[in-house]
Amino acid sequence: MTSLNSRERVRIALARHEPDRVPVNYSANAGIDARLKEHFGLAPDDNEGLLRALEVDFRSFWPPYRGPQLHADIPERGIKTDCWGVRRRWIEHPSGGYWDYCDFPLLNATEEEVARWPMPNPDHFDYATARQARQQWPNLFLTVGGPGVPDIINGNGMLRSMEQTLVDLATDDPAGLLLARRRADILFALAERTLDALDGKADGLWLGEDLGTQIGPMISLDLYRRVLRPIHQRFVDLGRAYGIPVIIHSCGSSSWAFEDFIEMGIAAVDTLQPEAAQMAPAYLKSRFGNRLAFHGAISTAGPLATGTPDDVRKVCRQTLEVMMPGGGYCLAPTHAIQDNTPTENVLAMYEAARRFGRYR
Repeated sequence: MTSLNSRERVRIALARHEPDRVPVNYSANAGIDARLKEHFGLAPDDNEGLLRALEVDFRSFWPPYRGPQLHADIPERGIKTDCWGVRRRWIEHPSGGYWDYCDFPLLNATEEEVARWPMPNPDHFDYATARQARQQWPNLFLTVGGPGVPDIINGNGMLRSMEQTLVDLATDDPAGLLLARRRADILFALAERTLDALDGKADGLWLGEDLGTQIGPMISLDLYRRVLRPIHQRFVDLGRAYGIPVIIHSCGSSSWAFEDFIEMGIAAVDTLQPEAAQMAPAYLKSRFGNRLAFHGAISTAGPLATGTPDDVRKVCRQTLEVMMPGGGYCLAPTHAIQDNTPTENVLAMYEAARRFGRYR
């Protein structure tokens, strides 16, 4: 097989065939980004240069918001508020920090208060930048969306708290269900209008919903089918209407939902935390490998963070040996690579992908 470009390579892999090599993807915290850019001699803002240095096959796009400020920041508390009303503040830890969620302004909101909560108008997003992204990356696999689309559990949780969101789902709380519908309707409009703007040039639709803990499901299968699956199905049908594969992100032990994903028409599952229950690569490949493609499986909590470069090469090689046969695998970290990860370990991961991930 002659060498493929990234767009061709990922398409073949997601169709569960063998390309020239396993596609790779990248996600990391700012501290890792900075160290890798320094290693490659790149400018601090050269994100594209870093992706090319790591030979990453994917690029993602979501339209930026250009509308009025709907919710005020709270500068005296260091809180920034986005167009949905989600509040974040910077929380430092020994190896870096996060913009973490706080306050949960709709925690005790009634259905009427949720109905009045200001949310962004789909008219106020910049869809023209989608065409610019396609022009910039003609030979790379361009996805629309991301793990936050529609992501009901996390998305509602940022406004109502995780605890209240799970109670909402279990009890059919009208306020929580209305919030889920409002968010999903807007996100659906954004996805549809972005795909329209790309005029058939999008390569995939990326969705997300964290469904598992490390030891098992976060919610029951019945609850998933009754409340969340109909919302997800609408997005899956949208991607399929545009003739592109749908990828869904789900952290934790989530293989209990994979049969439903297959029935719904989802092409690939992302994250694949190998330490979570029933998420080992061999289990996933043997049970679902002829019906689903996989993206992820290199744990950000395993040797990548705590081992040596040789440990990382070993786990990457073992994962590739399990996942590669017959195609259907894209190597990627299971989450954003954390700031406590040694730079040399990240480099070893992508070196291993190039060294051991070739089919020919």
